This record gives sequence, structure tokens and C-alpha cells, in this order.
Amino acid sequence: MKATKETLSPTRVKLTVEVPFDELKPSLDATYRKLARQVRVSGFRPGKVPPRILDQRLGRGVILDEAVQEALPQLYSEAVHAEEVDVLSRPEVDITEFADGGQLVFTAEVDVRPEVTLPEFSDLTVEVDAVEVTDEQVEEQLGALRDRFAQLTPVERPVQSGDFVSLDLSAEADGEPVEGAEATGLSYEVGSGNLVEGLDEAIIGAADGESRTFTTELLSGDQTGKPAEVTATVRGVKEKELPALDDDFATTASEFDTLDELRADLRQRIEQSRRAEQVGQAREKLLEALLERVEVPVPDSLLTGEIEAREHRLSHELEHIGTDRGAYLETLGQSAEEFDAEVRETASKAIRSQFILDAVIDAESIGIDQGELMEQVIMRAQRSGMQPDVFAQQLAQGEGLQALMADVLRTKALFLLLENAKVVDGTGAEVDLALPTRPAPADADETDEDDTAGETGQAEAGAPETAQADSAADDEPAPAPAAAESGDRDI
Repeated sequence: MKATKETLSPTRVKLTVEVPFDELKPSLDATYRKLARQVRVSGFRPGKVPPRILDQRLGRGVILDEAVQEALPQLYSEAVHAEEVDVLSRPEVDITEFADGGQLVFTAEVDVRPEVTLPEFSDLTVEVDAVEVTDEQVEEQLGALRDRFAQLTPVERPVQSGDFVSLDLSAEADGEPVEGAEATGLSYEVGSGNLVEGLDEAIIGAADGESRTFTTELLSGDQTGKPAEVTATVRGVKEKELPALDDDFATTASEFDTLDELRADLRQRIEQSRRAEQVGQAREKLLEALLERVEVPVPDSLLTGEIEAREHRLSHELEHIGTDRGAYLETLGQSAEEFDAEVRETASKAIRSQFILDAVIDAESIGIDQGELMEQVIMRAQRSGMQPDVFAQQLAQGEGLQALMADVLRTKALFLLLENAKVVDGTGAEVDLALPTRPAPADADETDEDDTAGETGQAEAGAPETAQADSAADDEPAPAPAAAESGDRDI
């Protein structure tokens, strides 16, 4: 077999493969054996039909075609490895020459990973927010902790903002009761505004046992968006009593003996949180800097697959919360065209980021050891509420393990870049990032995982993957599908 490669663009190549007829003999023999088992011919046992009889009954051309289809995937794979092609999509295969006894010539066009020229890591500079912890932030955290230890005490007075009330709710639209809008004994914090629009204004000032009716729009169900008359009946009023801020509270709410020690611990925790946010911000800014400095073309097939995967996930999420795409875009204040353009840009940035990080992995020979891999499996199993061994089995069944390893490697590459880049705050002072010794996966912090390390792994020849594991790649045709084996053939 002889293979030659022609570069069509930075992200696409064309392979021309020439195969002597003798090299097709194993596939031809295998095709005869398969057909001998399928075809029933009077006077011959199953599996014992001679090739010459099969040629007569089926036609030599049909058998040759099946043999070629059988051989194409392996021949393509060998050509990919021979020419060192890093494929990213399913190939478009075209047989340009073949005759009985003559050579087979076919071409395969396929998207490939583009070459990435990396800048000097030390030349990269990113600016992050300085870590500042104010007394107000400490007091806010202390107030939240104090709120957790508050007690609710029944009161004999009208409802005030901040009270906790028990409510009975019902609704009518067009004079008819709204199905599913009834509730009894519902606990609600007045002023939180997280239940029904207009409820707070309606019940403030109401006494225990008093009903108030107000008009609002239905937010779910078959009548979403329609105005409805909602009746709220107060069934009990309780006010929140906060504990005194003293050493006794510190002892009750924490392991500390004094309020000053508790405040110092809260300050330290806030600082640690801000430093973690600083790392996430540095990651995001670093990727933005790389995307500005490094030209990375994106294969059309990969971008299309990534966009389709994102749209697929969005559809499932919208269906889960009971809304549609139009209503969702209305909440965003975007037109369909604006949203599609944003999705396309975000998907492109994610793929380009992955290519850059993969180039860093290759350039720096970054690897992953068994301990790191097991840590990631355990961590993700815990987040999924699964046993680690069950989670690992699920990963091994598909391409999940490959995606996990790619994610970990890209995260390590990103932290390597951060270690070598110059990071400064708004004043220009250098920042020593508190980088973890074993970085968590890209989606474990508050950065946008779509703009960092996604799930695109290196595709295998003949089995390329798109940028997301749930994409439509499995629905695409194989490069050269063999004839279907649908059982016995009666001739």
C-alpha cells in the first residue's frame, strides 16, 4: 500500500491511497467465507458454498464491492498512521479507481488538528484583582452565621418584612381555579421575593387569619404569562430573634472561645476564598491573552459538532425547567441571531483554547499518573453521588476516561502556564498565586469551563470525536460501511 498526503488547508488534508489487488485478498477471502455462511444453495451445506458458485449467484462485482468496503476502514487507518495524520473528524472517502485484478485507489479528506505556535510563557502577563478583605465583609459573614442561629418566635401582630409566615395560597384565572396553584401551610420569609411577584406587598400588614388578594402573572403551567388573582391567607406569624454577638455566641457557633477569634477566622476564610477566585480569574485572563496572541484555525466539522452539542444540552435544560427557547431568549434580552452568534463565538474560543493547551501538553511532555487519575475519579464520583468503582466502570465503557484524562492534562497545562507567566494586580504589583499542587478539574471552580478545558480529546483514526461526548458523532456514517449482515440470504 502507498499513501500520500496533500494539505488542503491548515485544518484539512487529503490522503490518496493506492492498494495492489493482492493486498485485498484477505478481505476478499473473508467476504467469501461470510457469504458462504449466509447464502443457501441447494446441494451445498451452509458455509461450504464454493467461491465460483457465489460469483455465479451474486455476481463477482457485488462480492468485490463488499470486500473493498470490508477493507477500507483498516486501509484508511494504516494510511493515517503512515502519514502521521492527527484526525479530528470522520473522513469523506471516494474510490477513484478499482477493477477486478487491478489496484484500488481511494481518497480520504479529513479535518486535522492544526499546528500551534506557542509564545514564550514568560512573556505572558495577566492582571487580576488584588486580594482585599474589609471589615464590612467580615461583618457580613458574621451576620450570615448569626442568622443561621436565629430563633423564630410567634408574635401577635400584623405581618412585617423579615417575618416568617405560614401561608395558604390559591389562584384563579378567568374566574376558574388554576390547577396546581394551591398550597397549604407554606413557610415563607416576607421580603425575600422568591415566591410570587406581588406577594410581599399584599401580605405586609395582614393579621393572622386574614386573607389578601392580588393580581400577578402565572410563571408555570399551561397558562404561563396569563394574569391571575392570587389569594394568600396568613396562618401564623413568627419573627426572627438574632443571638447577641458575644463570646457565648462564638462558643456556640464555632470552635472558638471568643468573638475576636471567630472574626479572625472569618477574615482568614474570606482571604482564602478571594485567593481561589484570583486563581480562577488568572486562568481566564491567561486564556484570553493566549487567544489574542496565538492564531488557531478551527475545523468546521468540530465547530459544528460543538455548537450542536451545546444546543442539545440547552434544549434538555429548558425542557427540564418547563420553558422554551423563545422564552429563554426573552429573559436574556437577545434575539435568536445574537444568541446563535454568541454560542458560535464561545464554542470557537473553547476549541481554540483546547488546541493551545494540547500544544503545551506536547511541548512540555505533561503526563498524568495513576494517583492523579484516581483522585479525579473519586472527586467526580462524589460530585455525582456515585460510588467510585461504579463511576469508574461507567467511564471505562465509553470515551469518558479519555475525556477525563484530557481534562486533567489541560488543567495541568494551564497551571504550568500560570506558574511561568507574570501575574500582577491593579497596582502593578506581582501576585504570588496560591496554585494547588494537584489542580482540580476545569469545572471545579467559578471560571467558565466552556472557555477553558472542555472535553475534546485526540481523535483516533476512523473513530474521531467532536468537542463534546454527547454530540451527534455516533449518528454519522462510517467512512466506508460494509454491507449489512441481515441473516441468511435465499438465492
